[in-house]
Amino acid sequence: MSFSFRSATLLVAGLMGIAGVATAAAASHGSDPRLMAGASAMCLAHAPALVALHAAWPAMRTAPLAALLLALGTALFAGDLVFRHFSGHGLFPMSAPTGGMIMMAGWLAVALGAFLPRREG
Repeated sequence: MSFSFRSATLLVAGLMGIAGVATAAAASHGSDPRLMAGASAMCLAHAPALVALHAAWPAMRTAPLAALLLALGTALFAGDLVFRHFSGHGLFPMSAPTGGMIMMAGWLAVALGAFLPRREG
């Protein structure tokens, strides 16, 4: 059995789910939960979306692009919030907004999937 980009989507979804639960736990035990709670929300919202894209992969032409953009954007956005929580500054200037824009592009790719179905072979 080979490891593919499609399989990687499930791997990332699982890791993102774990990160979402871990950051939720950290938010409930910290003095200021806002940053960790935001990171948790993004991870826990996008992990199931990646699972759904994995399932839709054969029928949805834009699934690979959408999965890549959602995974990358979420990692950048949530990573910036977690880094900011622990270090007091972000990953790099505008990293969270950049991650947010990438996530929005991912959701646009999901929407475009309605108009670009895979051709039946």
